Amino acid sequence: MLSQTNHLHKMRDLVWAWTVRTLRGRYQQSALGWLWAIVQPVATVAIFAVVFTRIVPVDTGGVPYILFSYSAVIPWTLLASSITDMAASLVHNMNLVGKIYFPREALPVAALLARLVDFLISFVLLVILMMIYRIPFSPQGLLFLPLILLIQMALILGLGIGSAALNVFYRDVDPLLKLVIQVWFYASPILYPLSLVPEQWKWLYFLNPMAGIIASYRDVLVYSRVPGEYLWSAAGISALIFIAGVWFFKRVEYQFADIV
Repeated sequence: MLSQTNHLHKMRDLVWAWTVRTLRGRYQQSALGWLWAIVQPVATVAIFAVVFTRIVPVDTGGVPYILFSYSAVIPWTLLASSITDMAASLVHNMNLVGKIYFPREALPVAALLARLVDFLISFVLLVILMMIYRIPFSPQGLLFLPLILLIQMALILGLGIGSAALNVFYRDVDPLLKLVIQVWFYASPILYPLSLVPEQWKWLYFLNPMAGIIASYRDVLVYSRVPGEYLWSAAGISALIFIAGVWFFKRVEYQFADIV
């Protein structure tokens, strides 16, 4: 028990130090600094807004398309950027992994936390947009917000930490992951509402946990309502992915130093 407590304490200190180091390296020599956390999702939403309001109008249920899409783009950006960074975290630090013993999972976890800071910065702009468009905050719905984020974090941790371990052995993981994320983007309700998904295919569609997670974010933030049952299916699938990712990481961790 004492050794496990010491292990967790060391990991906590290392995760914090590495997260701060990552954030400093990302923004220290940047003219815009932390504003880059907003620039990417805003630029993406601006393009979508032009296409899906002027060229191919999409029914968003009376919600401005900018708000409709931005509420989905920021959680998606969290997932895509986190998994990509986590997958590369061990490979980019193999000299450290091969020479010093430390909890190796600290590197992908720190990569996730650094991207979580970007998410929180982007979320501030979402709150401002909600006030501009006079979207009411539902106290009942907002109670679900920490739960939705927790479910998404479990999903990202499982995928990210598993990809980080796999990337040590097979460097094809990085380009393959980018391809999968690109396809996954269009298989999630980011550009379009759930109403466009045929009813008979929704059971299959919601096997994608991000479909339920993004729909739940929209329910709570944009439509001021309690998330549907798809949140619970997303929670179950995310929990299984988390368990599988952590199990695989711990199963092969002892081999990392031999791959240097």
